Amino acid sequence: MAMVSNVTTFRKSSLPEVVCRRREKDKGQHNNYPYKVIEITPPPKSLGVRCFPSNLQCGESVTIEDRQYTISSVTYRYQLRKGKYEPNETRLDVTSTGRYIVNLYLESLLEQS
Repeated sequence: MAMVSNVTTFRKSSLPEVVCRRREKDKGQHNNYPYKVIEITPPPKSLGVRCFPSNLQCGESVTIEDRQYTISSVTYRYQLRKGKYEPNETRLDVTSTGRYIVNLYLESLLEQS
């Protein structure tokens, strides 16, 4: 007598993974990493996951979908797994370059008064 067993295996649903590929001409430059990009002007708007070099800093200018943005902050988040902290998310908070310049001007006026 044969016994039949239905065994179903469940896989952990994983988030889609973004792979940043280097172009042939960029061999000598820094590696690209995926960043979650958020425009922080009210209301916050997600611009998706984009690949940028790993050495981005506040105040740098980036182009996304033919628009210029200035980086306001770079955030690295880590999660504790099995007793070790592992990178979980890398996020860029950006503002449009025009808005960034207006904010700098308004801050200077506030300091003068």
